[in-house]
Amino acid sequence: MSKLYVNRRGLLKGTAAAGVGLAAPTIFTSRAWSAEYMNEPTGDTVTLGFNVPQTGAYADEGADELRAYQLAVEHLNGEGDGGMLSTFSSKELKGEGVNGKKVAFVTGDTQTKSDAARASAKRMIEKDGAVMITGGSSSGVAIAVQGLCQEAGVIFMAGLTHSNDTTGKDKRANGFRHFFNTEMTGAALAPVLKNNFGSDRKAYHLTADYTWGWSQEGSIKKYTEELGWETVAAVRTPLGAGDFSQYITPVLNSGADVLVLNHYGRDMVNSLTQAVQFGLRDKEVNGKKFAIVVPLFSRLMAQGAGDAIKGIFGSTNWHWSLQDEGSKAFVKSFGQKYGFPPSQAAHTCYCQTILYADACQRAGSFRPSAVGAALEGFSFDGLGNGPTEYRAADHQCFKDVLVVKGKENPSSNYDLLEVVEITPRAQVEYPAELLGGELGPYNDGA
Repeated sequence: MSKLYVNRRGLLKGTAAAGVGLAAPTIFTSRAWSAEYMNEPTGDTVTLGFNVPQTGAYADEGADELRAYQLAVEHLNGEGDGGMLSTFSSKELKGEGVNGKKVAFVTGDTQTKSDAARASAKRMIEKDGAVMITGGSSSGVAIAVQGLCQEAGVIFMAGLTHSNDTTGKDKRANGFRHFFNTEMTGAALAPVLKNNFGSDRKAYHLTADYTWGWSQEGSIKKYTEELGWETVAAVRTPLGAGDFSQYITPVLNSGADVLVLNHYGRDMVNSLTQAVQFGLRDKEVNGKKFAIVVPLFSRLMAQGAGDAIKGIFGSTNWHWSLQDEGSKAFVKSFGQKYGFPPSQAAHTCYCQTILYADACQRAGSFRPSAVGAALEGFSFDGLGNGPTEYRAADHQCFKDVLVVKGKENPSSNYDLLEVVEITPRAQVEYPAELLGGELGPYNDGA
């Protein structure tokens, strides 16, 4: 059987299943062959697949992602107040669905496990007819699902994924990321750390043992060592460890005066809380007050850690306190529906849904190669991060990066982080070739 795929310029090519071009998928079969592309909608609805961690260490993030996805669907279908459709610089979406079709959705539980995430994405594509998959709160999951979507011939709009590899060595033509990455965190955060803690510091890293943790550790080492910091040790910890005391105890006698917690979600909540309980934040080492750094922060994590986050520096993709019109519109809409402000996970997932729908509307099609062409190099504003570009070379969004710190005197259980610096895009941008990888050709799947 021959297989059709679409190259980077949108031209159809044929390749035998045993040929050297794009490998024929081994799991996607009869559904695609009667359509022009995988899961081409034929009725009056189009189905999106929302694949989030509903259980596991990142379940809190997943719950907020799902709230945002549901809100985005309401806005696309003309329900509610429209949210950021009113502030988004592109005016193609009118709250009348997408390309004349109402938006429907199905959900899956990634469990923050790559195999489970691939299985739920496969089910949504094969059985539910999802034309796009989005979601996740783990880079390991994102990379696994991105690869599957490339094989299947559907677009993957990555959710919360921060590893360089997602749009670096593991990037794929069918995948797009709105969230920032660890390279950008390192470039934004390191100068702030130097200004607050000096250049003569000894750092000890505790690192989640998977692609995001490795990537985050590497970026913080790179940028802090350039400023004069020394890395004393870097210790890997299992995802979902719960009790980190065995990893924190050695820090006390290591000679380090900074602890970098390359952890996220409940792991960060547990490791930071335990580090503070061990007295690290109040210690003096090498004649300096001990410092703790959490490179990737979220409001949900800050809530979980409580007082432990006071004075702790980190970075975030977006924060609900921003006063641009897009952020205010989203916070109002989300808050009216759910009763509390959205997290950065909710924000990026809402944006990804809107950006996908807008690209389909501008392309006049749900065909992956057409949607991809509409996203590549697309510059936009009004979605909460200021002027942003979906860079064509790697499908990574570039925008300003927020450096935040835990508030000493929060006014509420939600007002826990303060933005201390908005790092301009020019300071965090890098050449696409720096992180390696090849996008390859688009796959339309049928």
